[in-house]
Amino acid sequence: MFTKILIANRGEIALRVIRACRELGVQSVAVYSDADTTAAHVRAADEAVHIGGSRASESYLRIDALIGAAQRTGAGAIHPGYGFLSERAAFAQAVRDAGLVWIGPPAEAIEALGSKTAARQLVVGAGVPVVPGTTEPLRDADAAAAAASQFGYPVLLKAAAGGGGKGMRVVERPADLPAALDAARRESQNAFGDDAVYLEKFIDGPRHVEIQVLADAHGTILSLGERECSVQRRHQKMIEEAPSVAVSPDLRRRMGETAVRAARAAGYVNAGTCEFLLDGDGQFYFLEMNTRIQVEHPVTELVTGLDLVEWQLRIAAGERLPFAQSGIVPRGWAIECRITSEDAASGFLPSTGRITYTRIPSGPGVRWDGGIEPGTDVGRFYDPLLGKLIVWAPTRDTAVARMHRALTELVIAGVETSRELHLRIFEDAEFRRGAIDIHWLERRVSSLLAARPDDATTRAAAVASAFLAREDGGSHPVGDGTTGGSADPASARAGGDGTSRSASSPRASWAAVARREALRE
Repeated sequence: MFTKILIANRGEIALRVIRACRELGVQSVAVYSDADTTAAHVRAADEAVHIGGSRASESYLRIDALIGAAQRTGAGAIHPGYGFLSERAAFAQAVRDAGLVWIGPPAEAIEALGSKTAARQLVVGAGVPVVPGTTEPLRDADAAAAAASQFGYPVLLKAAAGGGGKGMRVVERPADLPAALDAARRESQNAFGDDAVYLEKFIDGPRHVEIQVLADAHGTILSLGERECSVQRRHQKMIEEAPSVAVSPDLRRRMGETAVRAARAAGYVNAGTCEFLLDGDGQFYFLEMNTRIQVEHPVTELVTGLDLVEWQLRIAAGERLPFAQSGIVPRGWAIECRITSEDAASGFLPSTGRITYTRIPSGPGVRWDGGIEPGTDVGRFYDPLLGKLIVWAPTRDTAVARMHRALTELVIAGVETSRELHLRIFEDAEFRRGAIDIHWLERRVSSLLAARPDDATTRAAAVASAFLAREDGGSHPVGDGTTGGSADPASARAGGDGTSRSASSPRASWAAVARREALRE
């Protein structure tokens, strides 16, 4: 095992890796930008190195700075986390060329799977089903028209070099194809530096189901079961769960075997994820392989009992997987909510500011993987993910109820968050039945966010009065699980509703927090 590793990332995933290092007795080195000088992951690591300006291009995307920081601190390996450079073959190769260990798949596997068109060609040769479409990028509008005619409308244009909905367009009729192709190419070029676009047959109403794989360097590749990731907005996942209500034991076995074949064809080592579309008839189609740890990996950890980040380190250090496929049996149900700094009621506008107060849920089967605390500045430079609220329970119904309870306990003041939308999703009858697909949230979001007639003002006053009474009595509503720093909203610089408040006016600050939370309820 390594004695020291550098974590080339920030926020909650950096903290997640630091915790795994600590349990293994490995020292951790954090890196940080100007904007992250006082961030939680910087203080949690054994060492921290400043690597540049606030923009990612000035810091977290600088391969030279990251490798230099590892060399100066004596770190023997680099963990890339997710996002930033985690799926850049050039970074993996540069780490290897510097005599360091890359905690992830080989650069060759990242390269082979990095282009969606190249990945499609690779997995088709291994007998993996793909959505009908082109295996090469489209040359021009004429080639796109010919392919669309072959597969039939509607069709889907997709960027060959990336994901997350960038460079993606649904085309319903031939007249719309040229403009959609131009738009997809421009967006792909801006997002990924590559304007290559390919075409697939559009599948109406599928689920997004992915398979976690774990592979060592000695030839063992295992499927760790599926994750249901269909609750998405603009192709960005909001809720993930394991297992899926749509996957039977036989389908789980077949999808797992398919994912293992795809990984083996690419020479894959370490943790990775095969993403599939699953239609209503139980047919599944390969989408892509994510060559890194996934944001949603905790739900797989909770149903398998495996620490995936720990196994990333162990595999990179040369260890063999000591268990067989027959030993991987999901137990219970896990659900994750991605809590982001976005104002859903205002069109999901980003929300920035300083975190003034947090109350983190706790209790049986509740886990919080977060990167924030009171005093954290949420800026415009990075992803809006604040943290991940995860629950486990013996059944899905119980897990849904537990998540709803945990969401009602979660308080993050200072910025707007997605908590209210998540709460409403977990109250929705269709979601509770598991009747979802990748378009479900887009269809439902307006009604979910619609104003609800209630006595919120009355309840706000009642809760504010209760808080004020406790303040007058000398106690403070800190709450179990408060994350770091001062939990007293009276000391906050902002009351959470956008107005400035003085630390010398505790009554006003208590009331502001109480009123805000009651309105959210």
